Amino acid sequence: MSKRHSAKYKLDRVMGENLWGRPKSPVNKRSYGPGQHGQRRKSKISDFGTQLRAKQKLKGYYGNITEKQFLRTYEEADRRKGNTSENLVGLLESRLDAVVYRAKFVPTVWAARQFVNHGHVLVNGKRVNIASYRVKADDVIEVRERSRNMALVLEALQSPERDVPDYIELDAKGMKARFVRMPELAEVPYPVKMEPNLIVEYYSS
Repeated sequence: MSKRHSAKYKLDRVMGENLWGRPKSPVNKRSYGPGQHGQRRKSKISDFGTQLRAKQKLKGYYGNITEKQFLRTYEEADRRKGNTSENLVGLLESRLDAVVYRAKFVPTVWAARQFVNHGHVLVNGKRVNIASYRVKADDVIEVRERSRNMALVLEALQSPERDVPDYIELDAKGMKARFVRMPELAEVPYPVKMEPNLIVEYYSS
């Protein structure tokens, strides 16, 4: 198992939740944490611990986002008008790798980052290879023509495991997706409960 896959599965076990709703998640078999002390009785978590856990869970969900990147995203969410926690989720969902994942061009958020980095994606007809690129309303995201026969793409599009959310308009046959608008938290199909309000408390304290 690669380091990336290993880290991905470890995060599921650390959190005790199947973050991405994958059938192969180890949490489906063992809900306790990794390591020899994973089965010890859980002690009561402090408010800070609860806030930190909420941050690690949301940050981890989007793959390899660094702490620096995540903090920058939070600061932008805080600067914008409206609810900071809703803004944070909207900004995370408008990342190019997140849109590629939501459009079902790839099976996992981890694969989405690599897929973008390797130059398989066009935004409004131009190749973009930066996973954190911010997609705007009405932008059209598509798989490059020469990449459309990749097994990874064909299998992901045919998978019944995930539905494409309403804020993305998918043309599966053309392998194109339009980012309709930034979503609200309630619209985002997280397999587990996310609490961005606790993240706001974390950074505000």
